[in-house]
Amino acid sequence: MSESINKPLIAVLGASGDLGGGLALRWAVAGYEVIIGSRTQEKADVAAAELNTRDLVHKVRAMANPEAAAAGEVVVMTVPFANHQSTLESVKAAVQGKIFIDVTVPLVPPKVGTVQLPEGGSASAMAQAYLGEEVRVVSAYQNVAADHLNDLSHDPDCDVLVCGNDKDACALVVELTDAAGMKGWHAGPIANAVVAEAMTSVLITLNRRYKIPGSGFKITGTPKV
Repeated sequence: MSESINKPLIAVLGASGDLGGGLALRWAVAGYEVIIGSRTQEKADVAAAELNTRDLVHKVRAMANPEAAAAGEVVVMTVPFANHQSTLESVKAAVQGKIFIDVTVPLVPPKVGTVQLPEGGSASAMAQAYLGEEVRVVSAYQNVAADHLNDLSHDPDCDVLVCGNDKDACALVVELTDAAGMKGWHAGPIANAVVAEAMTSVLITLNRRYKIPGSGFKITGTPKV
């Protein structure tokens, strides 16, 4: 484990993007050590330098995606669907035995407001099938607005469906979700990730139609404590 007691070292692949950068920011503020991954070292350096101007507990480091995946204890992939398979291929060997959080949504431009699921059922299910059973793939964060993550003046104020075949891996991702200012829910096996991935297109449609700056969802009807 990393130097932070009970906090795994997190590598965020694609963290030069808004969503990956926002997640990296939230975890770094919460005291996790974070590695910024990108397709090139140069892009990772730029993204890390920008994040390091924020009020972080630990400065983030920068690496190209394969090196970041090898160094991280928990690996988070936040890349466009067009880069999903090529990124998996570049890090497959490095993530064996690790928790791998897939944030990918199978959006197909220009109709990103229309649900278009891949033949494999969902991006996360495809990742699990390709990476193999030694990798504990968890689906999460598809329905989170990047702008809300990057604005530290308030919490993102949304719930997150966490799906995966390994209960302990899902429990850790729920913990990471709560640490980032959201509410995580273990929503079943990786097959259920199709719901969260499809919901993204629905939220995009709502944002456009009702002029919402980043809609999300909440689980209602929970017992009052």
